[in-house]
Amino acid sequence: MTETRDDNVTWLTQEAYDRLKNELDHLTGQGRIDIAKKIEAAREEGDLRENGGYHAAKEEQGKIEGRILQLQHILENSRVGEAPRTEGVVGPGMTVTVSFQGDGDEVTFLLASREESGSPIDVYSPKSPLGAAINGKKVGEQASYTLPNGRKMTVEIIDATPYAGA
Repeated sequence: MTETRDDNVTWLTQEAYDRLKNELDHLTGQGRIDIAKKIEAAREEGDLRENGGYHAAKEEQGKIEGRILQLQHILENSRVGEAPRTEGVVGPGMTVTVSFQGDGDEVTFLLASREESGSPIDVYSPKSPLGAAINGKKVGEQASYTLPNGRKMTVEIIDATPYAGA
């Protein structure tokens, strides 16, 4: 079977996958038990309309359930290992240096999932405006993207090398 490139795949190190899986296991097990106990204890305090502890616990429960859904999505759409990488071509798992057109400032970062945080250098998501614009570009090529304020920014790819780790 040949592997097709899927831009929706999140590449994770084994360490990051294990960390996320452990968090999911905790939240779906003990985390849900703990929040249910908090809600029950607050419920026993009486009138729920004026019960700040009850409302806070329900809000916390909502956040936990949201994080569970987020973790499930990440883990279902991830692969453990390294994304296919080619020296000189920007892609996930590459250390990238770009030069901003106009001021010539250079910035170097790791193009990877935010779940790979813990990296000693800045991490930009391949799904961010800059990450999406430069993904697949070769050293020497330019890419343009739109900033949150609506301005267009153009960068030139200076370097793209496989990330060697800390």
